[in-house]
Amino acid sequence: MTGEYRVGSPSTGVLTPPDDALDEVSGDEIERRQLNVPASQHGSRLDKVLVSMASEFSRNHLQGLIALGHVWVEGVLQSSASRKVLAGQTVEVELTPTQESQAFKAQPMPLVIVFEDEHLLVVNKPAGLVVHPAPGNWSGTLLNGLLAHHANAATLPRAGIVHRLDKDTSGLMVVGKTLEAVTALTRQIAARDVHRIYFALCHGRVEQASQRIEAPVGRDPRSRIRMAVVASGRAALTDVERLAVWQDVTGGWISAVRCKLGTGRTHQIRVHMASIGHPLLADATYGGSESLGLSRQALHATRLGFSHPISAQSLCFDAPLATDLMGAWQQVNGAD
Repeated sequence: MTGEYRVGSPSTGVLTPPDDALDEVSGDEIERRQLNVPASQHGSRLDKVLVSMASEFSRNHLQGLIALGHVWVEGVLQSSASRKVLAGQTVEVELTPTQESQAFKAQPMPLVIVFEDEHLLVVNKPAGLVVHPAPGNWSGTLLNGLLAHHANAATLPRAGIVHRLDKDTSGLMVVGKTLEAVTALTRQIAARDVHRIYFALCHGRVEQASQRIEAPVGRDPRSRIRMAVVASGRAALTDVERLAVWQDVTGGWISAVRCKLGTGRTHQIRVHMASIGHPLLADATYGGSESLGLSRQALHATRLGFSHPISAQSLCFDAPLATDLMGAWQQVNGAD
C-alpha cells in the first residue's frame, strides 16, 4: 500500500529563520578569569597571555573576545590583540562560549511538517533556511528547530538529519526520530532506494525531451565554495526531463525541467545543469542570473518517496512549488 500525502497551500505555515546570527548568551554561560602577569610574560602580546589563561579556546576566538569588548587590563577595556602587557598588571577576560558550542541548541521555530509519527517526520523546508550549523550559520538552522521539536533529537547524530537541501533550495526532507529509523533511512539513501524529484527553471532551451547526466561531482579546484564536474569527483547521476520551454520578449529562452536524483552529491542538480550549458535561474554560484522575479536558485524538491524504516510501508509525499517559484513556473509552463 502506498500512502499519498500533499502539503497544503504554500502560502501557509511559512517559516522565516531568525535574522540574528546567534542567540543572546546568558550570564550563567560566561566565566570570568583573572591573571596577574608574571615576570616570564613581561612584554608579551595580550592575545598570547589570554592563551595561557584559557588554553581550551583557540587564539582566534580569544582575539575575537578582545574585539568584542570582553578583555580588560588594569580595569581598562582593551581592543588590540597586539597590545603589550607588563609584569604585575592585572588581565581580566570574560570567556563567552564559541559559536560552535552554541550551535547544537534547541531553538523553537514553526516547522512545516507534512507527516510525522513516532519514528520520522517529513518537513517542507523553505528557501533561506540552513539545514545544519556551519560557519556563518551557527544558529537558526533546521537542526536547531528539530532539537526544540522533540526531546530524542538531542540523542541522534545531526538530530536525525539524514540528507540535506541547500539553503536556497525549498522542498521535502525526511528526518529520523529514533536511531533505528536514522540507520534504516541512511541505508536506503546509500542504496539509492529513496526517490527524490525536483522541479527547476534553467536558462536556455533544453532541446532533448529527456536525458541522463552521468558525471562525477567534486570540489571545484578553483573555488572552495563551488562544486564542479571533475574526474576526481564522486559518481553522480541525474535524469532530466524537459517539461516546457518559453521565450521572453528579448528572445532569451527559459526551460522548465524535472530532475530525478540517482545520487545525492552536494549541489548535484545545480552543477549538472550548469555543466550542459543550462544553469538554474538566479543561481549566481553556477552562472545563473536573476529572472522572472527570482532572487534565489530556481530549485524545489517536489517529491520524496521511501519505505517506512519500521513498517516498510511505501510512502510518497508531494509538495507544491514554493510561493516565490510558483509565478515564474506558471509563466514558463504556460506555453511550450
